[in-house]
Amino acid sequence: MKVVVLADTHAPRHWKSCPPRVAEHLRGADLILHAGDVCVPGVLDELAVYAPVHVVKGNNDGPDVRAPETLELDLGGLRVAMIHDSGAAKGRLARMRRRFPAADLVVFGHSHIPFDESDGGFRVFNPGSPTDRRRQPHGTVGLLRIEDGRLVEAEIVPVT
Repeated sequence: MKVVVLADTHAPRHWKSCPPRVAEHLRGADLILHAGDVCVPGVLDELAVYAPVHVVKGNNDGPDVRAPETLELDLGGLRVAMIHDSGAAKGRLARMRRRFPAADLVVFGHSHIPFDESDGGFRVFNPGSPTDRRRQPHGTVGLLRIEDGRLVEAEIVPVT
């Protein structure tokens, strides 16, 4: 299963429409995860053309973006939790493990800083932002490959 992970698209200020290099990764995706700050629901409609979308509410998402604060999914046997804001960097791994004890992987956004850390079979993953890179050198998305209930590949790739 190919999963594309996005966060912090911040439309329409930064995401006018799907950037071509993001669309390249979306083509052939089995699933799209968006870790919040969509800002306008049209982004979700645009993404749904490529694959089913799961989204959590970000701090900049208004009431027209209908999404839960957290979400827990079973992706082919891999237990995935999603939240927009994981809190401070210090203690993040332990805090997310306590918050989502059944998860194998926690996907989050908010910081716009790509992040991928694991410990003892538990992983936390932030794809960064494809359109609002802030102080990062590139806009980024995350790519996950899941096989037989295992996360066999996770990478953060530049799209700008």
